[in-house]
Amino acid sequence: MSFHFSIEYQTQWGEELRVIIDGKEFSMSTDDGLKWEATLDLRPDDCIEYRYALYRDGLLVWTEWEVKPHIVHCDANTKTYRINDFWRAIPDDLPLYSSAFTECVASHGNPLSQPLPAFNQTLQLRLVEPHLLSHQHLGICGNTAQLGNWSQPVPLTLIALQEWALNLDVEQIFHPIEYKYVILDNQGNILQWEDGPNRRISSLPLSNGEIWIKTDSVAHFHLDNWKCAGVVIPVFSLRSEHSHGIGDFGDLKRMVLWAARAGMHAVQILPINDTTMSHSWQDSYPYNAISIYALNPIYCDLNALPPLTDRLMMETVMMRQQALNALPEVDFEAVQCLKTDYLQKVYEQEGTTMLKTQGFKHFFESNQHWLIPYAAFCHLRDTYGTADFQTWPKYSTYQERDIKRLTSPRGKAYPQIALHYYIQYLLHLQLTEVHETARKAGIILKGDIPIGISRTSVEAWSEPRYFNLNSQAGAPPDDFSVNGQNWGFPTYNWDAMLKDGCLWWERRFRQMANYFDAYRIDHVLGFFRIWDIPEHSVHGLLGQFSPSLPMSQSEIESYGFRFDPVQMTRPYINDDLLYQLFGYRAELVKTLYLQPLTDGTQHVHWAPFNAFDGANTLYRLRPEYDTQRKIQAAFAVKTAQEDIDMRDGLYRLVSNVLFIPDRQHPHLYHPRIAARNDYAYRNLDDKQRRAFDRLYDDYYYRRHNQFWYDEAMKKLPHLTQSTRMLVCAEDLGMVPDSVAWVMQQLRILSLEIQTMPKAYGVEFGNLADNPYRSVATISTHDMPTMRQWWEEDPERAQRFYNKALHIDGSAPQQQPAWLCEEIVKRHLYCPSMLCLLSLQDWLAIDVQLRNPDAQAERINIPSNPRHYWRWRMHLTIEQLSSHTEYSDHIHLLIQQAGRSS
Repeated sequence: MSFHFSIEYQTQWGEELRVIIDGKEFSMSTDDGLKWEATLDLRPDDCIEYRYALYRDGLLVWTEWEVKPHIVHCDANTKTYRINDFWRAIPDDLPLYSSAFTECVASHGNPLSQPLPAFNQTLQLRLVEPHLLSHQHLGICGNTAQLGNWSQPVPLTLIALQEWALNLDVEQIFHPIEYKYVILDNQGNILQWEDGPNRRISSLPLSNGEIWIKTDSVAHFHLDNWKCAGVVIPVFSLRSEHSHGIGDFGDLKRMVLWAARAGMHAVQILPINDTTMSHSWQDSYPYNAISIYALNPIYCDLNALPPLTDRLMMETVMMRQQALNALPEVDFEAVQCLKTDYLQKVYEQEGTTMLKTQGFKHFFESNQHWLIPYAAFCHLRDTYGTADFQTWPKYSTYQERDIKRLTSPRGKAYPQIALHYYIQYLLHLQLTEVHETARKAGIILKGDIPIGISRTSVEAWSEPRYFNLNSQAGAPPDDFSVNGQNWGFPTYNWDAMLKDGCLWWERRFRQMANYFDAYRIDHVLGFFRIWDIPEHSVHGLLGQFSPSLPMSQSEIESYGFRFDPVQMTRPYINDDLLYQLFGYRAELVKTLYLQPLTDGTQHVHWAPFNAFDGANTLYRLRPEYDTQRKIQAAFAVKTAQEDIDMRDGLYRLVSNVLFIPDRQHPHLYHPRIAARNDYAYRNLDDKQRRAFDRLYDDYYYRRHNQFWYDEAMKKLPHLTQSTRMLVCAEDLGMVPDSVAWVMQQLRILSLEIQTMPKAYGVEFGNLADNPYRSVATISTHDMPTMRQWWEEDPERAQRFYNKALHIDGSAPQQQPAWLCEEIVKRHLYCPSMLCLLSLQDWLAIDVQLRNPDAQAERINIPSNPRHYWRWRMHLTIEQLSSHTEYSDHIHLLIQQAGRSS
């Protein structure tokens, strides 16, 4: 079977195109550098998939968009295929090719998996058209009988992702053909003709047994940008009459159905991976999982499992369920205990039978690469009483052969290990059902991919080569935390990850695609650079970006700054600072924790600082207290407020430096983040401060842009195209310019929050300026809700009322429902593709349904690393669903804003 490929692509000297089929590259030729051709003899089984690639001087420059290869379903009676193509770059409307759009809100069924009926001589017209909704279809109308003679449109067939086709019998065409594409409704009526002149084909020089595949250029229809609305809520926060004190996958299904009835098209949740480390409330932190694959057993819907055969035990479970479900917040430990007990008992009843089913065997075969290490980890965690594998007396270092022996079906531990297989299979079945229900209801289920992994996780144990376990990931200071955030996660060893094409990340994304059609990349900035905090730090102020370009001493001095690498990288501590921080306890601090900084004969003073330091002794922390971790350990058992204040003051002394030596290259330096808020900076003279300002701004806002762009483009293009999930990013915080470049190039949706605008010096964003490829929201799980934000700063609320909402007069101290609705409506009308609001903010528009206590709705406080994640809905999903007037009102608001399909 002969294939003649032809594509127009303008190349330069030294460049060439190749066609890649099943991983094999075939050279193409050209006479003019524009039209490239290749003729190949192939023997495909039923179809071929291919893409084009550009090479320069023999090296690959780029390939076409990975997600949508060209495809030809081969007809056994056809001898020759003549194929005219267009180069497929990542399309501007990439989200419309995602499974979120094609499988949830605009499904046209599965593309045809066999060739269209062919003729002796066949012209196949193709058009890629991604904008059609589920009640719309692509048609064609033209000047021949096969094209309806301009009066009867002919529907096209979906043959591939957003690609439509029609076969014409060339022997029945007796003159040049003209035609236009049209949009049809479900009854075949024309809704819209494409703009522009008629398309025309003057000659059809085909022989018998040939098919000419002609892909047409884009059709121009007048279609509004597709937009939708949705709700954001953690699974643990859901509440129904059937819950066991925490939301579960059964509740998630109920929330999906409520969202559909309210006219929404998306439900977003927080991470749902297993976080079980200590069997305590600290396991409530959803971003600190022990596995990037395993689902959290606490979300298992016990109602979907067989009842216990022990009647008395079943009655006890029911009483515990009622008591836990009546609580206003999640009692994580009690819920975990109840569900662990129940799952153990039902496994003893049903497990042996379940593990013999074909469904389980298929699940195990597909997931054993992670399921076996995970089950072994859980067994060893419970055996040794800790998830910290480095302290295990045995198996602390992962050896595959040892784990195979441990998990062998013939081993003593197998019944305990198989329990975890069983639980994960149950969770898989339940979440799969939620996903299928969501798709049928037109709901995009959106998940969350945390940027980090726990240092006491399966992956850190079994794949340590991918991580820097001697460092801590976090975030620099921002509106959430003035000291930065220290998440405690190890940073990634990107060199190791890039060696195998980021296979670790690719597997992670593909696993997520089993259950979700959209996802949020938590802290997407981590793919550009991560905030890398040394092990000895508690706060994030002493971190440095990794990778980064530290400065040499000569570079620093080129800004006119007098730099002493010894003095300016150690804490600047003098009497004045001590009395500011500790007041009357300053002398005690000097006695217990400090010693004078001397050169052996006299006190040393920091020359670049203000002259009054001549009367000020400089100090250094004693060696036993010279890091934040040492101070933390010294105060571990001291809980009185004055001790906490003392500890925090000592933390501030440690971080009171202007520069930080690079950890890999100690003779290069980073200006300390947020140093301009600290005492050391304030005591520079005016000239020194101005010089420091110049180098600081250049370092953090200009120096790294191209460097970080290149870093992100090594990772994100392949990863974001490894699945068809809709890609959204949390791009808040200290955002370099290169982030917008990459997100624009890869068509990733940004996150837009009016009260946290990205423009420098702007207090409140203009919703009309939101980009189309974005997610608009009012608040996130890390922020106060809309009503909490309003009440925590009346002066700020007043400015928002007058300047952002353009309402004259005094702002109410508490937000009335009409004002909440006004803010919600403005977000619904903004240009963002997705408008996803927290359930708390949706409920705020209804006086009867919203929580009377606005302060009870906070989910997380980022500045508190030991926050208890336990917020729950104050009403049940059943109660919410019974308020049909409210659901209808939400539906109307969404519809009026053009966000309903």
